[in-house]
Amino acid sequence: MSSVDNLTANSRKPIKVQLFGRFRVIAANGNEISISGKRVRALLAILCLHPGEAIEREEISQLLWQGKFRAQARASLRQTLLELKQQLAANCDEPFLGGREKLAIRAELVSSDLIDLHKALAAGQYASAASQLQTVGTQTLLEGLDTGQTLGLRFAEFLDTKRAQVEAQLVKTVEQIFNEISARKLDYARNCLQEAIKQRGQNSTTHKALIRIAILPFAVQPSDESLQLFANGFFEELVTTMAQIPQLRVAGRGSARQFATNTSAIDTAAKLKVTNLVEGTIRRQNNTIIVHAALLDGVDGCQNWSGRFDGQADDLFSLQQTLAVALTEELGLVLKRQIKPPPVRQRSTVNKEAYSLYLQGRALTIRAIGDGVLAKAIELLEAALEIDPDFAACWTALAEAHVYTAVYTPCLDRLGQSQKMAYCAKRAIELDPKQGHARTMLGIHCWTENDPLGALDLAFEAYRLEPNNPDVLLRLGSFLLYIGRTREALPYVQAAVDQDPVNGRNYAMLSVVQLNLGNIDSAIEAGKRMVDLGLPSMWLGVATSASGDRKLAIDQYRQTITLMNKTMFSPAGSKPLTGAALYVFWEVAARGVCSGKTVHRKLYCTLLDHLHKTLHDPCDTSIVQPAIWMGYSEMVFKTLGTQITPANMFCMMSLWADVEPIRQIRLHPDFLPFAKRIGLVEAWEQYGWPDLLPSVPSE
Repeated sequence: MSSVDNLTANSRKPIKVQLFGRFRVIAANGNEISISGKRVRALLAILCLHPGEAIEREEISQLLWQGKFRAQARASLRQTLLELKQQLAANCDEPFLGGREKLAIRAELVSSDLIDLHKALAAGQYASAASQLQTVGTQTLLEGLDTGQTLGLRFAEFLDTKRAQVEAQLVKTVEQIFNEISARKLDYARNCLQEAIKQRGQNSTTHKALIRIAILPFAVQPSDESLQLFANGFFEELVTTMAQIPQLRVAGRGSARQFATNTSAIDTAAKLKVTNLVEGTIRRQNNTIIVHAALLDGVDGCQNWSGRFDGQADDLFSLQQTLAVALTEELGLVLKRQIKPPPVRQRSTVNKEAYSLYLQGRALTIRAIGDGVLAKAIELLEAALEIDPDFAACWTALAEAHVYTAVYTPCLDRLGQSQKMAYCAKRAIELDPKQGHARTMLGIHCWTENDPLGALDLAFEAYRLEPNNPDVLLRLGSFLLYIGRTREALPYVQAAVDQDPVNGRNYAMLSVVQLNLGNIDSAIEAGKRMVDLGLPSMWLGVATSASGDRKLAIDQYRQTITLMNKTMFSPAGSKPLTGAALYVFWEVAARGVCSGKTVHRKLYCTLLDHLHKTLHDPCDTSIVQPAIWMGYSEMVFKTLGTQITPANMFCMMSLWADVEPIRQIRLHPDFLPFAKRIGLVEAWEQYGWPDLLPSVPSE
């Protein structure tokens, strides 16, 4: 073949421009084409960012030669275009189209990773699009091409704007895909695509610039109970409103509540993993409510802004909205960012008394632990709904209170609580279809009916509606964990931890995820954090045992005894153990789970057999969880295979650790029949089989 023929053949094969990450140009044979000159590279990048679109030469010349006279800039563009053609000539003889006023790239000869991604999305090739997004990962569009030092501020601003537009368009396209298809019919490829775009949005360099902010509870005079109630509601509404702003990542209210305004701002920001804090005070002057708010820098603790807002206590929502708008405007000025104001939220209820009861009930629900706490929460929330039965958020809160009753109290009728929860969740969704959190709780009820597929469908829909709600993130992550999709679960669990970093329950989930992935050190680290926050140390003991330090693991597991009747309770219907009996029980348990010795394991399994025969609930968590940790397959199949409850379902996440003796459950010949009986196989067929099951079994 002659050199002319070579040139013709090459010109018909598109060269590939890599726009994500380091700017590169790849020839058809896979070799990189060296493009020298910053403006030459920038010119090609500009054209590739507008595939099939003609751009005004005037616009390009002003971008690349800011400050030059028009004639000089146009002449420089012609010279740069000639240099680019020469550098591409060996691989693409005529890559451009255009006349005297406009210029465009020839899409059939010059492709890019961005073009390929959009083509895959447009063609419905969701698996391919998800794979491309995963390959792109967290790389920024045209990373390091220029920061303004050489090409000028106008080009730097153009680049920032284009990056934001590209990211927004990708998100919008994926959202449209999900909006146009019912959640029940989503295939696994689409779910992978949604997860890929979400993780890019959370982790890319472009989005690392998202402002991470925590809103702290506003201080009031302790003697003014009605004003304290107003402050609680103000805090709740402000967190909810600010969380809707795309450029903000707002710390979860559960974590933020634990910090008082007199705590060091630097320390608080570090613990909440944020860069900025909003704190303030609320006081009463006659019939006027006066709110003082301040924006603090989390790095040095300095106050960057403060403001005063006056309003009437009966007009909580208007006052909250006024402050939210003012805060976003000030954040934009202080941080030199264009921040879109929060949308005006519909009032959740117009009745002040109903709202007051709701806030009190919700606060008790979040607390959860304590004698009679959840019963009182349910009483208050039901009273609020008697006043305003169309209060959707209150129905969601009541659903959560019923779930927590089944999980955190020695409840005698866990399925009954689950049914009440399902009724409340359905009512919330009927009144407000945007109640994503209610959908995840309805998903919990699906698990009790052996419908994990339905649970996952609801959780993914909840995530679409409330992608920044840490409760939704954690429940979606947990549902994926239960079916063995650990790698897919990790980003959701990690996001929940990042947003709500002082919630011990989140670290319990994270510890299990890391253990399942074989990251023993990370599992231990998360377990230690969980214990520091006052939760049981059993998961820490299991992770430490997997590391081989059996003696330490036994000691850690045994420490759980100190939490009895504090954050843990005896099984429903049984009397609490005390004295020597309590010590002996935890000694047998700790050694059975953590020692690695068969004799200790057999002794504890015998004890579990006795509990299974005698407890009010033969499927109690106190039986199921240690049975999994000890690889006691028959007991796992007898309990979870008989009835999944809101209390024991979280044990399922531990099934997927690839360590001894837990893996013996999956290797048992009855495991797949058990999995089919509780609906796991149906969920796997839709969302993908677990990594630890090497192949799809034949019929």
